[in-house]
Amino acid sequence: MKTTKASVSTDLKSILKFPIYAKVALILVGIYVFISMLYIGQDIIVPLVFAVIISILISPVARFFEKIKINRVIAIVLTLFLTFILIAALCGLLFSQMSKFSDSWPLLVDKFTLILNQSIAWISDYFDIKPQKIQEWIIHTKSELLKTGSAAIGQTIVIVGGSLMVLFVIPVYVFIILYYKPLIIEFIHRLFSTYNKTEVAQIVTQVKTLIQRYLFGLVIEAIIVAVLDIAALMILGIDYAILLGIIGALLNLIPYIGGLVAVALPMMVALATESSPWYALYVLALYYFIQLIDNNIIVPKIVASKVKINALFSIIVVFAGNSLWGISGMFLSIPLIAIVKLIFDHIEALKPWGFLLGDTMPHILTIKKKRIKSE
Repeated sequence: MKTTKASVSTDLKSILKFPIYAKVALILVGIYVFISMLYIGQDIIVPLVFAVIISILISPVARFFEKIKINRVIAIVLTLFLTFILIAALCGLLFSQMSKFSDSWPLLVDKFTLILNQSIAWISDYFDIKPQKIQEWIIHTKSELLKTGSAAIGQTIVIVGGSLMVLFVIPVYVFIILYYKPLIIEFIHRLFSTYNKTEVAQIVTQVKTLIQRYLFGLVIEAIIVAVLDIAALMILGIDYAILLGIIGALLNLIPYIGGLVAVALPMMVALATESSPWYALYVLALYYFIQLIDNNIIVPKIVASKVKINALFSIIVVFAGNSLWGISGMFLSIPLIAIVKLIFDHIEALKPWGFLLGDTMPHILTIKKKRIKSE
């Protein structure tokens, strides 16, 4: 007997028609394998992801050099050189500030311990607790703080050192990505040419433009917040204003959690270095004012609120990124999930998932009306 194409397609459909529990199991296994691959290959994937993000950011600069009749290879090399100078200047500034901070760490611990001593002495008098136990706890806490602080600073230096080693790999990736960008874009067009070539071309162009604007907006936001934080700390006379301001701006890229840590660090330094505890409250007030400016002016005008991720998924992806790739994963998680949302928003079948990641709340009355109509 001869088998027709219709019978073959029917047989394939019957084979691929799995029950729901089998589909769920396959999806879960696929997610597990995908996450395992990301974790195992992090030494290759993380630098590559950084390279892709940097390539998207500096691509307009390279394109500008090409427009003024500079050879394409020379334009890419010149763009990489300018980027390297900016990153090297920032790293040098951070290293100099961190070395000063590490030298003063024991003094900060002594002052902070004195504040704790005075506070706990008052608590012991008020709650009638034996001072001897409190003194033992203070001595133990002081030694632990010194050990933890020294270890944390050392670990930070090791991490930064490892990052410097990666810096030698990332420029190679960036150069290759920029050089083969036409090939990559053409590959995407040909991959989806069987569906709708015009629509795919529009989606690729729009998503590329939006990603560039979003990432460039993040950089501008970080610079503005860093300047505001440094200015606020300098006005108050807080030590290590430049280091704390830059760290605060970088942590501000991590939603919700980053902002809390960013304000906690200068408040602790203010408590340890200033004569009055009011300075810590002044820092809190100024940082709160800066956050209002960031949330109501900088983010809507510069970063664009269209790609803002809601609190639930922001916290989930930050913790997931930390578990998967460590500190690098925390900083990469938000740009990556924002890029995913941008792609979802421009593909009709994936728009509900893009809506789920966003922070646009539907009106309750609209939901009720839809339920009534469906009933």
